[in-house]
Amino acid sequence: MATAVRTATPDLARAEALFHALSDATRLSILEMLRDGERCVCELQDELDAAQSRLSFHLRVLKEAGLVTDRRDGRWSHYRIVPGALREVHDLAVAMQPRKGALPVRDSRSCCL
Repeated sequence: MATAVRTATPDLARAEALFHALSDATRLSILEMLRDGERCVCELQDELDAAQSRLSFHLRVLKEAGLVTDRRDGRWSHYRIVPGALREVHDLAVAMQPRKGALPVRDSRSCCL
């Protein structure tokens, strides 16, 4: 008898934090800028033409979600993408795909009676 392989149930709180962090154009732009490696906050600010307080807010959201990390160098902070963080986003999205063999439409007569 064959046993069905069941994927782990996604951690919905973790998924919420990651997808929230990725739900803003500025945060996506920051991640795009960090794809080539570490960047100083001053470079991010210049390229995004963003106020320091606005940029700090977006970097904090990304950092709290575990997508970026920072390193202090004197008075400047340097940011980079956390290795494997975007793989986690991918894995969560894949885990939420409809299960194989799932019926595309439920018979509405079988519920809400």
